[in-house]
Amino acid sequence: MSTKTTRRLLAGTALALSAALGLTACGVGQDPSKAAAEGGELTIWAWEPTLKKVVEAYEEEHPEVKIDLVNVGTGNDQYTAVQNAISAGSGGPDIAQLEYFAMGQFELSESLAELNEFGADKLADQFATGPWEGMSTDSKVYGLPMDSGPMALFYNAALFKKHNIDVPKTWEQYAAAARKLHEADPKSYMVNDTGDAGFITSLIWQAGGKPFTTQGTEVGINLNDEGAQKVTKLWQPLLDDKMVAPITSWSDEWYKGLGDGTIASLVTGAWMPANMESGVAEGSGDWKVAPMPQWEDGNMATAENGGSGLSVLKDSKNAALAYDFLEFATVGEGADLRISQGAFPATTKDLNDEEFLNRKFDYFGGQQINKVLSDSSANVVPGWSYLPFQAYANSIFNDTAGKAYISNTTLSDGLGQWQKSLQTYATDQGFTAK
Repeated sequence: MSTKTTRRLLAGTALALSAALGLTACGVGQDPSKAAAEGGELTIWAWEPTLKKVVEAYEEEHPEVKIDLVNVGTGNDQYTAVQNAISAGSGGPDIAQLEYFAMGQFELSESLAELNEFGADKLADQFATGPWEGMSTDSKVYGLPMDSGPMALFYNAALFKKHNIDVPKTWEQYAAAARKLHEADPKSYMVNDTGDAGFITSLIWQAGGKPFTTQGTEVGINLNDEGAQKVTKLWQPLLDDKMVAPITSWSDEWYKGLGDGTIASLVTGAWMPANMESGVAEGSGDWKVAPMPQWEDGNMATAENGGSGLSVLKDSKNAALAYDFLEFATVGEGADLRISQGAFPATTKDLNDEEFLNRKFDYFGGQQINKVLSDSSANVVPGWSYLPFQAYANSIFNDTAGKAYISNTTLSDGLGQWQKSLQTYATDQGFTAK
């Protein structure tokens, strides 16, 4: 989605906020299981492909329920459609898929049903820390997590072996390995990056940084905290010495680079294996998975990158029924169906399931990669939060911090520009920025 469209979306969010402040959440006072037995109709807007079988299974179990599953677009395209429906006061879904970084903009405008009245708050210990915090604010639950993206190091083991490179356990070792690899073969890089807001903020998260805070309509933005300083200290020398491949992730060149040895590793979310199997088939057998490099040797701290949940819109006329579906899809039979189709779970039960942990992946040379990914999920640093306009924030990253990848601007100065732009935007939209 274009920056212009994103600005329109967030402007709409701010207007909705102004109109909604002071209103209380709607309460339907109906038991979800009773609502499911009585039946009704639900509309779900989501792009996640494994939900199709979940909907079919739910309808089979509840013949009085009819569900219309609609893909109105991925990510920001969906958020624009949802916001337009909210502004119009009609035509929207009962349930919407929201990425964790996007949930805040809808929660702050009071567009989502608070799910504590249905007992959602009692499910906290069933979910991994990162996803749960992505769907809740101040002990109030606004959705249930579907999946998660705990981060790990995906690396080309064949290339590492060829150049006698040890798997790095720390970021310092990672930087040294990047230099060793590129010096041995100038066509190979340890990593690619052309300015990815999600990647940089995930590194700050892992480093213990908390650059974004929200208290009602007051937002705090500090992209020079201790975590951010650790990241810029690591990344700047690699950028200065051209040790980072100038290849944009998800491009054709990126897929090619992962297959031909141009890009030797990725530090990314647990959803990556399926993408590699389908998009980098020639790398089968060469790649392995290891724990995310650490900022301090001997520690184990990770972060999330990606993932989404399901939320009930406040205007839904069938909120209790919608919540029953949410439980089915995230902690019930639907969760098992989604995992069987390759989704990476957000539930602690499934993350610790022996069958799940012991699954061998042919692509990764028979490695039981879920053991690494599950361990990462258990060690996500708690307390992270996104801005209530994170979608907009990410859209202007390359206009500010991204200058560090294409000019003499340092990453630290670029993050400072990003911070200034975000503070200005926050004030313009009616927030108090600090």
